[in-house]
Order: sequence, then structure tokens, then C-alpha cells
Amino acid sequence: MRPLSFNGQPAQRSFRNFTDPAGVNVKLDLRVKTWFFILPLALAATGCISKSTARLREQNAYLAGQNTILQQQQAQTAAQSPGVTIVGAVQHPQVPWITGMTLAQAISTANYVGQEAPKQVILTRHGESAAMDANVLLNGQDVPLEIGDVIELR
Repeated sequence: MRPLSFNGQPAQRSFRNFTDPAGVNVKLDLRVKTWFFILPLALAATGCISKSTARLREQNAYLAGQNTILQQQQAQTAAQSPGVTIVGAVQHPQVPWITGMTLAQAISTANYVGQEAPKQVILTRHGESAAMDANVLLNGQDVPLEIGDVIELR
């Protein structure tokens, strides 16, 4: 087969003939054939991630969903029963509100059942948390509480 020419110059492209399913004779440019081969490979490679990356993304999505559910449950619990919530080793995590309630009163009402005395107390009020050393409470300093406070004993 003789190369095609344009105005006496040899053609820069190489064409190949083939017959499509309808029986029509078609000529394809070499560059077009190359794209038919390279494009699917490039598309497949850009969408691939490793199994560990996929697993990590799945785990992060799961944990984010669990945190959202926990926050919704805490908000719902606080709305249903006005009082103070105690998180930790206690028999009664929901303490009903009494005017003038203090942190020590709430912990004693919740009936702490841990093996050892808590080392840290975290008080969360309106989304802001403050950590305190549990020894401060044992030395007689007490903190007044508000409705909806969450106390975490660690």
C-alpha cells in the first residue's frame, strides 16, 4: 500500500482500513486508535484507590455517623428530662434538676460505682467543656450546675 500524499508531500499519519459491524469500510487514524486504547486505561487508573484507603474512608464515615447519632441522642435526652447528665461509672446517669444543685450533689445522686475515685471531671455546658481535677472537689470546692449540663467522670 502506498502512503497517501497531499500536494506532493508524504502523509504524516498512518491509516488502517477495517470493516465495522454494518459492513462499511472505515479508515482510522493511528492517533485515534491510540486514544481508543489509552483513554479507558487512564480513566480506570484515576478512579482506583487502595483497599486500605477505601477501608479508612469507610471507617471515618462510620465514626462520623456514630458521633452524629450520639449527639442527637444526648440532645433528645436533655430535652426530654430536664436535669443533669452524668457520663461514667454511675447507677443513674440522669439526675433530675433541683434549684441550686452543685457538682458534688449531682455525682452523689447519680451514685458513683467505679472501683477507684475518678481522676478527672469534665463539665460540658452549652457545648463548651472544662476539665477539672477530681481532687478539687474532694477538697471542698464545689461548682454550681445548670439545667442540661453534662458531667463526664474519668
